[in-house]
Amino acid sequence: MAGGGSDGEAAPMAGGGSWLEAEAACEALRLLRIEPSVVGPDAGRVGGAARCSRNVLRKRRRWERVLAAKRMKRRQERERSRARRAQGAGAALRDGGKVPATLAKERLLQARAAGPRLCVDLGVADRMTEKETSRLASQIRRLYGANRRAKKPFWLYLTEFVVGSLIYEECLRMNDGFSSYLMDTTQESYLDLFPLDAIVYLTPDSDNVLEDIDPNKVYVLGGLVDESIHKKLTLQRAQEQSLQTARLPIREYMVKAVNTKNYHSETLAINQVFDVLATYYETRCWPAALKAGVSSGKGYVLPDAGK
Repeated sequence: MAGGGSDGEAAPMAGGGSWLEAEAACEALRLLRIEPSVVGPDAGRVGGAARCSRNVLRKRRRWERVLAAKRMKRRQERERSRARRAQGAGAALRDGGKVPATLAKERLLQARAAGPRLCVDLGVADRMTEKETSRLASQIRRLYGANRRAKKPFWLYLTEFVVGSLIYEECLRMNDGFSSYLMDTTQESYLDLFPLDAIVYLTPDSDNVLEDIDPNKVYVLGGLVDESIHKKLTLQRAQEQSLQTARLPIREYMVKAVNTKNYHSETLAINQVFDVLATYYETRCWPAALKAGVSSGKGYVLPDAGK
């Protein structure tokens, strides 16, 4: 009886132990969100728990490999994205596109310290209509934007920029962030800011040709829109103030183009004049500079423009 009782109790304990192990393995599968049925019919038999555990381990390893592959893919995508952004920034700098704010600020402050300097004379702005004043405010925005993108910018001044005047109100209304532009605005005249012998007033009516840009000079543009007909106004203003004058070398490097209206004008918008000056200051090439700022609508082209 003792021997029979011992044999009779051993078998149920062994079977019960296998069953408990299988249950534990299946519970582990549920925690891993794997259906217990995947372990097959052996789960309730001796050795089924071991096979179940091996399946769990295989699935877990496979899942870890999938996660690792996804992490690697995301990392590679981030690296490619950073490379594209860096490449785009480099292309923007080469092509005159958007310039990083820190670089633009650094260049502008260098121009403030060492020149060259460009002044927009707003002492003549009261001669314009409201529509013309709005156009001038738009040209100031374009001029500032081009200067901010330039590799070798000028330091800008708006003189006789009277608070409460129409041009003052239009600049604030039309130009977002105008108050934070990196330039000097003052109600004073350029005559109060700079020595007379340092000022060169640029006017299309001058007999003197601008041959080069001197960083020690201050170049003044009359704040008038290009469609305003004020014959020789800026020249007379400069002469009354005993200032040096100069004009862009349009006649020297360009030729009159044939057009139906026989129209030829050397009067440019202030942002177009700036495009000429900035391009020349960077390239030291007048043909390239004039091409950048003088539109075909002015009736002038470079001699080889048709080739």
